[in-house]
Amino acid sequence: MSKPIWFPSDAYTTGSHIEALLQRLGLDSYEELYRFSIEETERFWQATLELLGLRWSIPYERVLDLSQGPQWPQWFVGGRLNLAQNALRHAEDRPGELALLWEGEDGEVRQLSYGELEVAVAQASHALRALGVGKGDRVGLFLPMLPETAIAALAVARVGAIFVPIFSGYAPEAAATRLQDAGARLLITADGFYRRGSRVLLLENARAAARLSPGVKLMVVRRFGDVPLAPGEVAWDEQVPAQPEEAPYLPVESMEPFMLIYTSGTTGRPKGTVHYHAGFPLKAAQDMAHLFDLRKGETLFWFTDMGWMMGPWAILGALTLGARVLLYEGAPDYPDAGRLWALCARHGVTHLGLSPTLVRALMPLGDAPVQGHDLSRLRVLGSTGEPWNLEPYLWFFHTVGRGRLPIINYSGGTEIGGGILGCTVWRPIKPMGFNTAVPGIHAEVLDASGRPVRGEVGELAVLKPWPGQTKGFWNAPERYLDTYWRRFENVWVHGDWALLDEEGHWFIYGRSDDTLKVAGKRVGPAEYESAAVEHPAVKEAAAIGVPHEVKGEVAVVFVVLRSGYQEGPELAQAIADTIAARLGKALRPERVLFVDDLPKTRNAKVMRRVIRSAYLGQSPGDLSALENPQAVEAIRRVGL
Repeated sequence: MSKPIWFPSDAYTTGSHIEALLQRLGLDSYEELYRFSIEETERFWQATLELLGLRWSIPYERVLDLSQGPQWPQWFVGGRLNLAQNALRHAEDRPGELALLWEGEDGEVRQLSYGELEVAVAQASHALRALGVGKGDRVGLFLPMLPETAIAALAVARVGAIFVPIFSGYAPEAAATRLQDAGARLLITADGFYRRGSRVLLLENARAAARLSPGVKLMVVRRFGDVPLAPGEVAWDEQVPAQPEEAPYLPVESMEPFMLIYTSGTTGRPKGTVHYHAGFPLKAAQDMAHLFDLRKGETLFWFTDMGWMMGPWAILGALTLGARVLLYEGAPDYPDAGRLWALCARHGVTHLGLSPTLVRALMPLGDAPVQGHDLSRLRVLGSTGEPWNLEPYLWFFHTVGRGRLPIINYSGGTEIGGGILGCTVWRPIKPMGFNTAVPGIHAEVLDASGRPVRGEVGELAVLKPWPGQTKGFWNAPERYLDTYWRRFENVWVHGDWALLDEEGHWFIYGRSDDTLKVAGKRVGPAEYESAAVEHPAVKEAAAIGVPHEVKGEVAVVFVVLRSGYQEGPELAQAIADTIAARLGKALRPERVLFVDDLPKTRNAKVMRRVIRSAYLGQSPGDLSALENPQAVEAIRRVGL
């Protein structure tokens, strides 16, 4: 396996969250701490929450109740709390410290201190109550990344209701599907937002979604201010600021839901994952503390949308830790290639999170846009969403991180409430890998019979429950059990191919349902893609497996070319040769096809299942998560 590229130092370990936890538990090393976290689960979580300073309206009596099985754990039994209170408690002793930073694509900047954010959330919670929203009601958040997005989420939780984040790029039908399934009564939206210099009139889609969802009322944040509202629509800026500046937090039971967030399924029906007050927010804060070591006064910026897990994760986790979170509305390279880096410099970002696909898109723009900005405040880099390939990883490490900053690779999912695997600054980091399972997560790599293995690829699994684990799928408990719990008894099988090497480093090779079996060998699509981008003409690639009469399955690789290269049979053959040289002649792809773009979600995750279905002429299922659905039709055409 590869050698580490980054090593711990006192600059990262001294004063860290892990150091404090080791001292609290009387342990001597990170390795001891991880073992303790999965063997002494209750003591680990009790100490962790004490150090995080979590507040309980009524203290919990018991950390964990497994009487209903690991599929349905009950955490912090008897306790009552409210996540909004834990996120905003810093307003009491640090009211003037910045909590929320926002920049619009047009250059507008807004800042809210903890004291100002507390007042804004209190006023929004009064406005929600005036609209009849109460405990257990579902409220859709069909919003871009605005200050009001964070305020609305916290206000919904404050009154004990449940927010449903909806990707701001969804078409009306996709948004309506989620509103209908959730049974929402209110949709908070905006009149629009800026994207690559153009005005996106989000309100038009929100109105259409509301018409498809009987009983849903609209509350509108006026980003532009010149879009007239229709009769019956409520203006945020008229209702919220007029409300009282103090409001109570509704204490709720630890397992009370606060968020219903949907993920795309392989059929047309998305999965609604249920998250609760003593789950997702605590897991987010714990992961940020134990992996990213986000400290009070530092600034987290994760390039994402509220409709994806990383949006609520960034807001709730950072605020719970007493840090600040930066939200950005627009494109990362508009109006020029330096926009993202200028954003980091301007706001003193210390923790920057990008997806590997976004890094691959930024890398061809060159080093100069990065080097032209002061990134000296950056302390930690983060990544999530999909497997890396080596060249962009090293570019992120050397060009953005100056060869000194750790890349905290992070992998889990919406149903996890955070990460299964990650990196800690207490262990060396290997390129593209993970140097630990997240403390508190008992992860393993299992073979086909369910036995743990080392040094070979198997199924990534979790053997014990954890806070943040979804409380099932909304109104679909059997679907939840079928998805994660039917493979091996009482074991969560996540659906990723992973490898754990002898030195305790983890690697992910893609979704297990994406895996190809060529010439009798299982190969992750990421292996094909990493080999393809080694050819200088290839900007990015996606590999799928398709049926073959003789071989059973063969690989087809779709590539997006860098500027200056022309597609053609000779180039396709050269790329296939590059792949064969890396993986072996037996794994040479059957076809290399050229496309202008790959189907991706807004957070830049390539949708291989959509590519495969389009290529084979099958129904691609739920396309609502795609930012560029036109790419699907292009794949259909090249496959003919």
